[in-house]
Amino acid sequence: MQLRVVDLGSISYQKALELQYRLVEQVHREEVPDTFLLLEHPPVVTLGKRGQHSDLLLSEEVLAARGVEVAWVDRGGQATYHGPGQLVGYPIVNLRHHQRKLKRFVHNLEHFIIQLLDRHYDIQAGTEEEYIGVWVENRKIAAIGISVHQAVSMHGFALNVNTDLDYFSLIVPCGIQDQSRGVTSIARETGGEVPMEQVKKQAAPLFAEIFQYQEIRQVPAAEILAPSEKRQ
Repeated sequence: MQLRVVDLGSISYQKALELQYRLVEQVHREEVPDTFLLLEHPPVVTLGKRGQHSDLLLSEEVLAARGVEVAWVDRGGQATYHGPGQLVGYPIVNLRHHQRKLKRFVHNLEHFIIQLLDRHYDIQAGTEEEYIGVWVENRKIAAIGISVHQAVSMHGFALNVNTDLDYFSLIVPCGIQDQSRGVTSIARETGGEVPMEQVKKQAAPLFAEIFQYQEIRQVPAAEILAPSEKRQ
């Protein structure tokens, strides 16, 4: 199987969402191979299917005044934050080629992030039975939220690399009220800023390894973006 990898740089949440829906249709019709989008978003809080207004600790109007967008979306989970310094990965994957099992797909995503942290940053991370995502002890370093349309996955993971973690104080992250739990990043765990381009280069081949793709093809963003998206 071939995996297309596309580095979108920084792109608005809405434009990335529109692109995902378009790619889901193309992957479903097998017009294009599975596609792995790597990107960053300007500050945005997204709320999944189980999200509630109470997950926002400030009103949407106040958040907007602070430059933080709010988006209600169809992925699993509750509230999370995306912003600069955070690696977001959207795997647009035909699950018919991955045993059709969403639970296994999510498990493999968690395993991919755990391996990335271990192999390249000597960070020992793991999963929690109660909470989806990847944790370093009681600190969440990566969130995962997936939805499936026509047997094709969309949305994905958000890995805190050099993220400004203060933004998480604006929400109840993933609906977790336990005050003993927090968030962290690669930079915080290693004590220094990490080049985002470096993490992207490490992520693509490891993702292909975990999901058993035989070929990786790097595709320029301009090749898949519609004209309106290129102007962003």
